[in-house]
Amino acid sequence: MDRHPPHLEPLPRPAPAPGTPDPGQVDPQVLGALLHRHGWLRRGGAAGRYGRWTPPDRAGTSLLVPENRTFPDCADLLEEALTALSRSGVPSAREVLFGLSVPSDEVRWEREVPQGRPYGPQGEAAWPVQERLRSAARRLLLAGALADRARAGYYGARHRAQAERFLDRVLVGPAPGGRRLAAYVPVDGGRGAVTRLHHALHAAREAVDYRRATGGMEAFDAAVAAGVSRELAEALIALVRGSEGARVALAWAPAAGVPAGCAARPEPVEFSPGDLPVLREAAARYTREEPAVSVRLTGAVIRMRSSAAGDGGTVRLRVLAGAEVPYVRAALDEEGYRTAVHAHLAGLPVRVSGRLSRRGGFRRLAQASDVRPVPLDEVERDRLMKTLDGAFDPEDALPSDDRTSGRPSDGTA
Repeated sequence: MDRHPPHLEPLPRPAPAPGTPDPGQVDPQVLGALLHRHGWLRRGGAAGRYGRWTPPDRAGTSLLVPENRTFPDCADLLEEALTALSRSGVPSAREVLFGLSVPSDEVRWEREVPQGRPYGPQGEAAWPVQERLRSAARRLLLAGALADRARAGYYGARHRAQAERFLDRVLVGPAPGGRRLAAYVPVDGGRGAVTRLHHALHAAREAVDYRRATGGMEAFDAAVAAGVSRELAEALIALVRGSEGARVALAWAPAAGVPAGCAARPEPVEFSPGDLPVLREAAARYTREEPAVSVRLTGAVIRMRSSAAGDGGTVRLRVLAGAEVPYVRAALDEEGYRTAVHAHLAGLPVRVSGRLSRRGGFRRLAQASDVRPVPLDEVERDRLMKTLDGAFDPEDALPSDDRTSGRPSDGTA
């Protein structure tokens, strides 16, 4: 009987995990830059053609990464490298894939968590420690987003809704302990906030150093132009408090290059517990010094309250135009309150002048006057009434920012 060797089929390649970037869309140079950033080591390879990369701990499968797309087997090597990364247990492999999936700037936080009480020898793994780091990181990103919208020493409710929406697109990297956290901010729509955060952190560091060296707070006034605010100061307080020190590091997306006016490899910015008194002083100063804002806004009356007939009353308006806050409360005289009531019953918004007061976080309209209904046709009125149905969001009713003690919150209440 004739014996013929069996027909050998090539072994199928393992399928990459879901969410792995398309090899055809990956730039080999960007992949190499991300591997280098996350601690992978290049160990050999043909110069000008491809490199062999090994994980930071030298364990696991090495990767062959072409240096550019002119290499003949570029597509195959990229596919194999991406599949290996998607199946790797090395934490940095997932971070590299994050950076490839969506061009993102990286923001990294690191806290030195003391051992022992109150969280025991595994303090960094305690739930409160983890929550503190994530909460402080979120507040820092929010401060950067606020500064990207406008410059102010104290924002309160201003621009907050837009800044909150920016955070919806941010990815969070793996964080096994309460010491480190990484966020990946998409360049498209997020670079402005990260760039502003970069400038603000360095300006805050310089202002703190100036205060501790000279006793003067003038540097904090100038730092507002760089993006420093009460919100940034309180975020730093929340990050540092309860630790032995904290640092924030940024790295730009290799695919997008370096933003104008920024260092290619920004130095990490560090803060210590000794900086806390200065940061608290700065937060209180920003709250105290931010001026009221004159506005002429248009809003829909959603709540009314009057203690006695003929004494006027208080209304709550959902702001439609004229101010960058979602809701305001205004005390009106008798005529203005009557106009607001009639407009509410008719399904019409009102236009009112006044000054947004920093007391209450710019959610109060002081010296409200010249209340007038805004005429709408039937289609516009119907559209407005539909948007008001269930429009009140408890998230928009921020807690009072008044400080009876004169001491700003550090995020621990």
